Amino acid sequence: MAACDSEGLLARPVETIINGPAAVGRIAKLVRELDAVEVILGMPIDLAGRQGIAADAMMKVADRIGCRIKVPLRLLDERLTTATAHRQLAAAGLSGVDRRAVIDQAAAVAILEQALDIERGTGAPAGVGWTRSRTVEEG
Repeated sequence: MAACDSEGLLARPVETIINGPAAVGRIAKLVRELDAVEVILGMPIDLAGRQGIAADAMMKVADRIGCRIKVPLRLLDERLTTATAHRQLAAAGLSGVDRRAVIDQAAAVAILEQALDIERGTGAPAGVGWTRSRTVEEG
């Protein structure tokens, strides 16, 4: 997870949240504690621009998070963010073992920086706004 300053200028890592039963609750708690004004989730889109199994799984996570927070939730194409994070960490001199320990946080920072760049450049919110899916509405 990553966060930025109130001006939206500097993205920083917050923590690595392990996917599991407590993940959504932890994210919702951090959103409140950090006084977030919006949440950006990376959407795993393949290099051809298609949504696959991973994107479907992320939509289920988005549904669970969206129901627990009171700020807008947006989904942003995360293609190549992990590769970018690996390159940046390698350039900073981190070994492969050290990179593995922080890669998720670095990728989260890259996704947030991408969103901030888009918002600064266009004046519009980055990504696609989340709306409650039928599966959530139905139960």
